[in-house]
Amino acid sequence: MALVGYGLAGPAVFFLLVLFLLPVVGVFFIALTDWQLGAGSLSFIGLANYREAFADATFRASVANTAVYVLIVVPGTLLGGLTVALLIEGGKSCRSFYRAVHFLPFMATVTSMAIVWEALLHPTIGLVNQMLVAVGLPAANWLRNENTVLPVLGAIGIWQNLGYAMVLFLAGLKSIPRDLYDAADVDGADLWIDRLRTVTLPLLGPVSMFVVIVVALRALECFDAVKVLTQGGPGDASEVLLYTLYRESFEYLRTGYGAAIAVVFLAMVGTLTLINAIVMDRKVHYQ
Repeated sequence: MALVGYGLAGPAVFFLLVLFLLPVVGVFFIALTDWQLGAGSLSFIGLANYREAFADATFRASVANTAVYVLIVVPGTLLGGLTVALLIEGGKSCRSFYRAVHFLPFMATVTSMAIVWEALLHPTIGLVNQMLVAVGLPAANWLRNENTVLPVLGAIGIWQNLGYAMVLFLAGLKSIPRDLYDAADVDGADLWIDRLRTVTLPLLGPVSMFVVIVVALRALECFDAVKVLTQGGPGDASEVLLYTLYRESFEYLRTGYGAAIAVVFLAMVGTLTLINAIVMDRKVHYQ
């Protein structure tokens, strides 16, 4: 029986090693070398790549911009997804249509949608600026202004993830027993805001925790929109960690340095996931 168990678990263990553990170990090793993509040899340089990274203004800007992007996208997606889910769940007609409309951006490829947003935000012929001019407001070069480019990218990130959060919240809302709302009415919580505060939000705690973790990880992985829309500009205003990693590794061919950035990225992902799990789990009510 033990051999049967090992045989059944063997393929999963093999693919876990080949596709996950070995590449991670390889990245940690390469980060300690000066290897360049295509080079026939490498030298062990210890922590020199990490020291160079943290001394580099572009890398520090990418870390800061990534953190700001996450702080924009996660709360915006959480609030927007919950609001849309509540509106759809409380509606009487066309609920399937509204679900499909809001979920479409999540299904579309980021690159194609980024091209659409680039046209919408064009400084002269873009629909957004034309609407602003029509109501007497000045047009703006949204993607070439250091003060607006990161919030605009954050808004695009919220728009992209909104449908995913909505679907999860809709599933959570349907799992809440109706008799709890009846009990809340008997106890005097007859206003919608009272029912939301005393019943809905506490019981949506597990869903909210999952949404925060998943959306935060997706926000950390921001790359496509930056690559298509801004290429990290203007200056370093939209430089994010994965775009810096891509440029150093595949444009400048500094694979060892890029691997060090990848290790920093993995550390950020692990830390964010751990913090979310510990902090939010203490406030989550499980049925």
